[in-house]
Amino acid sequence: MPDQRERGFPLFPLGLVAVPTESLPLHIFEDRYKRMINECLQHEREFGIVWLAEQELKSVGCACEIERLLELGQDGSMDILVRGTRVFELVQREDELPYPAGTIAPLADADEELDVDAARTARTLYGELVEQATDKQLSEQELGALDAYTMAGTVELGADAKQELLELRSENARMRLLAMLFRTAIEQLELLGRAHARARSNGKVRFG
Repeated sequence: MPDQRERGFPLFPLGLVAVPTESLPLHIFEDRYKRMINECLQHEREFGIVWLAEQELKSVGCACEIERLLELGQDGSMDILVRGTRVFELVQREDELPYPAGTIAPLADADEELDVDAARTARTLYGELVEQATDKQLSEQELGALDAYTMAGTVELGADAKQELLELRSENARMRLLAMLFRTAIEQLELLGRAHARARSNGKVRFG
C-alpha cells in the first residue's frame, strides 16, 4: 500500500473545530498565516484546521479548501470563506516552513453497514430542530441525503462535540451522537421560544 501521508501540510491552529462540508469565514491577519493562505491560493492547496484547546493541539483535524477570497486589506490581511473537506491525523509537527505545518495521514471510517434506525432518528431530530429554529420544513428526500457531517456543519455545536465527531471513525456512532445533541438542542429551543430561536439563527441553527 502506498504511503498516503502528506508532508509539509499547512496547519492553522484555532480555538474552533471544522467538520467536512462545513463553510466557515476566517479573518487572516498574522504575517505567517497571510503567507500560508497566499501559497494555498496560488497553488489551489488545502490547509488544515486543528483545535488548539487550552494550549493542547489536538491530533485530529479537518482539511479545508478556500472557497472564496472575500476581502483583501491594504496590509495583506484577508477575509476568506473555507469549506471542510476531509478528516486527518496529525502525525508529526514540522518546523521547516515559515508557518505551522506537519505530516498528516488520512483517517478512514470503519467498514460497516449504515445503521438505518440510528440514521433515521438523527435525521428526524435534525428536521425538527431546523423547523423549530427557522420554520423551514425539510422533505424526507432532503433528510435522507444528509450524512452526519453535513448535518453537524449547519448546526452551531460546541467545539468539544465537533471534535468528538471528528475523532469517531464510525458514521453510525456519529449519527447516535448527533441524535443525543439534537434532542438537547430541541429542548433548549423550546425553552427559548420559537421567535427567539429564529432571531438567533443566522445561517446556522444555533444553540447552547
